Amino acid sequence: MTLPLIIEPAELHAALQNPDLLILDLSRAETYAQAHVPGAIFVDFKDTQLGVQPTPGALPPLAQLELLFSRVGLSADKHVVVYDDEGSGWAGRLIWIFDMIGHTRYSCLNGGIHAWLAAELPVEKTPAQATPTTYKIGELHHEFAMEMDEIQARLGSDLQIWDARSAAEYKGEKVVGKHGGHIPGAKNYEWTRGMDSQRQLRIKERDVLVAELNAAGIVLDKETVTHCQTHHRSGYTYLLGKHLGMNIKGFPGSWAQWGSSDTTPKEL
Repeated sequence: MTLPLIIEPAELHAALQNPDLLILDLSRAETYAQAHVPGAIFVDFKDTQLGVQPTPGALPPLAQLELLFSRVGLSADKHVVVYDDEGSGWAGRLIWIFDMIGHTRYSCLNGGIHAWLAAELPVEKTPAQATPTTYKIGELHHEFAMEMDEIQARLGSDLQIWDARSAAEYKGEKVVGKHGGHIPGAKNYEWTRGMDSQRQLRIKERDVLVAELNAAGIVLDKETVTHCQTHHRSGYTYLLGKHLGMNIKGFPGSWAQWGSSDTTPKEL
């Protein structure tokens, strides 16, 4: 089956009976229990993170990911549709993980469960039961990530740094961790700005999104690395970059790693 990167509720509804489809729900547990897309398997976002300082947003051990993806029934032939209840932050981060492990068949439900409910499509409350597989990860695809040392070495180059945190964090007015501020030269476009609050948190229309990014100093044709505090919010901006055709990478260490160091340069 062939589905677009960003899929609308009606498109997903039409594909629900396809045996090659695997739907993963990264919403809060209480949201999943109230209503989820029929057949969607619940994934606790905590299972997708390392969760250890100074890089809590890094990938967990590959063995942990293999157990997770085996439990939910992932296999190479499955087309995965991911969604959540917060505007696709966790869903976007899972897209990044799929890129990292080399699983290329994926989509994100535009607007997540909010858009699905607004379309008045059928829902389930009973947890869906996965058919377990034995999923093995080969080599990681490191071209979808950038580590702190490489970013620091490329400061002042053509590398574009997209900071998805709040303006207060970017300016150092709100300090989360040891040091505040931002990576020198980074441009700030806060993650939720890309969501259309009038359309169930769908991605904003392309022309609006591009205009806002350009106004923030972010252009589409530069190699880009995106980060936030723990590579959760920047999971969404990574997804936006892919949607816009950008050459984008994630910085899994994010500000949790950069801001905890006494030697990395910082700007206010």
